[in-house]
Amino acid sequence: MNKKVIIVGGVAGGASTAARLRRIDENCEIIMVEKGEYISFANCGLPYYIGGTIKERENLIVQTIEGMSDRFNMDIRNFSEVIEVNKEAKTIKIKNVKTSEIYEESYDTLVLSPGASPIKPPIPGINDCNNLFTLRNIPDTDNIKNFVDNNSPKNAIIVGGGFIGLEMAENLHDKGLNVTLVEMSNQVMAPLDYEMASIVHEHLVDKNINLILEDGVKSFSDNGKKVILNSGKIIETDIILLSIGVNPESTIAINAGIKVNQRKAIIVDEYMTTSDPNIYALGDAVEVKDYINGNPTMIPLAWPANRQGRIVADNISGGKIKYNGTLGSSVAKVFDLTVATTGNNEKILNKLSINYKVIHIHPGSHAGYYPGSFPIAIKVIFDPQNGRILGAQGVGLDGVEKRIDVIATAIKGKLTISDLADLELCYAPPYSSAKDPVNMAGYVASNILDGSIDTIQWNEVDTLINKSEVFLDVRESLEVEMGSIKSSINIPLGDLRKRLTELPKDREIYVYCQVGLRGYIACRILSQHGFKCKNLDGGYKTYSSVIDFNENSSSKNVNGVNTDTEPSSDSSINEVSVTLDACGLQCPGPIRRVFEEIENLNPGDILEVRATDPGFKKDIKSWCEKTGNILMKAEFEKSQNAFIVWIKKRVPSCSSITTTSKAEKDGATLVVFSGDLDKAIASFIIATGAASMGKPVTMFFTFWGLNILKKKSKPSIKKDMVEKMFDMMLPSSTSKLPLSKMNMAGMGPKMINHIMNKNNVDSLDTLIENALKMNVNMVACSMSMDLMGIKKEELIDGIEIGGVASYLASTEDSGLNLFI
Repeated sequence: MNKKVIIVGGVAGGASTAARLRRIDENCEIIMVEKGEYISFANCGLPYYIGGTIKERENLIVQTIEGMSDRFNMDIRNFSEVIEVNKEAKTIKIKNVKTSEIYEESYDTLVLSPGASPIKPPIPGINDCNNLFTLRNIPDTDNIKNFVDNNSPKNAIIVGGGFIGLEMAENLHDKGLNVTLVEMSNQVMAPLDYEMASIVHEHLVDKNINLILEDGVKSFSDNGKKVILNSGKIIETDIILLSIGVNPESTIAINAGIKVNQRKAIIVDEYMTTSDPNIYALGDAVEVKDYINGNPTMIPLAWPANRQGRIVADNISGGKIKYNGTLGSSVAKVFDLTVATTGNNEKILNKLSINYKVIHIHPGSHAGYYPGSFPIAIKVIFDPQNGRILGAQGVGLDGVEKRIDVIATAIKGKLTISDLADLELCYAPPYSSAKDPVNMAGYVASNILDGSIDTIQWNEVDTLINKSEVFLDVRESLEVEMGSIKSSINIPLGDLRKRLTELPKDREIYVYCQVGLRGYIACRILSQHGFKCKNLDGGYKTYSSVIDFNENSSSKNVNGVNTDTEPSSDSSINEVSVTLDACGLQCPGPIRRVFEEIENLNPGDILEVRATDPGFKKDIKSWCEKTGNILMKAEFEKSQNAFIVWIKKRVPSCSSITTTSKAEKDGATLVVFSGDLDKAIASFIIATGAASMGKPVTMFFTFWGLNILKKKSKPSIKKDMVEKMFDMMLPSSTSKLPLSKMNMAGMGPKMINHIMNKNNVDSLDTLIENALKMNVNMVACSMSMDLMGIKKEELIDGIEIGGVASYLASTEDSGLNLFI
């Protein structure tokens, strides 16, 4: 006798079960009962149809009733709702929602795939709203799209910052609406931890989304035209989208006496069987096992529903296939960002008192020298005892989901965090680096596990600052200008070994750099010289992603205006005086070029800049704040893979003309003692970077550093025997300068110059020329010139000859003094 199987619900779970079951058993009688019109549609594509990215509605229909019936020979009944299950009699009652006809159908096996419905809490005034929507299916999509198209709303409020809420925020924004997103938690995207979500927060604000966190809806009024928040804020709106989560559609299961959990999700065993052996359940309506911690949970995602559908079909047909739990791998597009997660986050692990360690890295999406590489923020959580990977999160512009997918695969393959270093992944410059970001995560974690380094996390920093602990910043001075941890000691990594005496050996030293790598190297140096130290995991970049947003969020008002930039009309943006293409330039190249162009503009002129340097957007904001120029607008243009900013040159006013006191010490002085090529390059990068910030800069060249200033074509000058000997032994110009390390009989400098040219980094000669154009004051030490037989005629034009007094005078007004 042929088995009769009734499947309640279509879409991912039900349709997958039905199709797999038919492929296994050609003789089985299959009936699919669906309350709605459509049995299989693309849930995840609905927001993009509303926003216009998906043009044709038909593209949302994955499978029609006719197509599936013909292909799989099954009885499909849409507009049919199961209203009762009699598990003892093994019958169900079905109601035709169009005709209200009720009839009975028997089964041998019943499959429940009813899905979940959007939460709609009893908020005062909610039933009176005629502009409030939820999004679950195609009819919901039609209602929202018709409302937007027919009513031309200007303002939208989205309640809830989950996947659907964020996707709808983007798509309504793309339709030209002013969007406010209200989230009761302190962050959007619950699967992320707070510091990773902060990157998303900043991006939303950059896109002019009015983001309101830690506030909920108290009531609605004026038929939904006004939304009153718990804080007392009143926001006027034309359309409301409620996106605060889902509840399992389990009423028929509860009425049938099938076991459910406290949240009314249907309880199933590892074979997806309910408390009744003849009834299976799957999809968004069921409770599953968390793959990482083993506890029961609810994770409504498409992949688990599809996998469970296949398992249910196999088990109905006599198999004993287990569902091993849900890992929760997911990805979302949030404007220009890709956000992906897998496994558990810190919030879950802390709640369950599970011990763990964390690493943060910020690698490029592919090789940095190939155009279009952007940083990815990656966080991996692991067990410090055995290296088991507990979870991972990634946020970035490109290549994010690929890395999280690899880590998810590693988790399922039971690889440890150290095993990530051994993964041999595809590499070519347009796609990755020789050390893939996943490999890098493995290396960093291995350093922690083998005791090479100890770390602190971003959320420990402020507590340590309040305890007056010692923080060591090993970044370069130009990086420090863009922001630093309060009261840090700044010793660039290259100077650390020479300046160890400046650090206390009787105290713990907390080291940081921009992303963590230089901090790690510094800690290795310090620990081997007897210092106690810890590295800030993820560097200043991870810490600042939280701190910068928290400090700036108070300046964003309820109308969604980003006050980091001056409000400006499109017409004023269109009045661009000069366009600057700084794409491909490395820091501080873009800032230097901006400085040069701004200097040539008239007050009030507008400069449009394009750059691919990932730090440019934040750097230009700091530069404008320090120089008084106005950052009018900043955005990322996906089609051009570039950041675009508009800057208005400052207009001097009486109030802005002040006398600089010596106490301000705004200048920078550099003593250039070394004549090595690499140190010369570093000196001029720092000097031009400081000059681009509007600082007066003096470079004092002494002894071997004088060789940097020699002309390539020197005039014939009469010299004595000793002076001629110096001439023979010293480099004749910048093209002959050696490297401090790996000189290799002159091969090293050639390699460095080749790499610099390939990566669009200015040569030393160009850096010197730029410094002169930027009015960097270059002073050649007269005493050293006399000792080494170097004459003024041998030096490039624009060099001042002076003694130590000239240098000391410039230090009086300098807040930055470097010896190189």
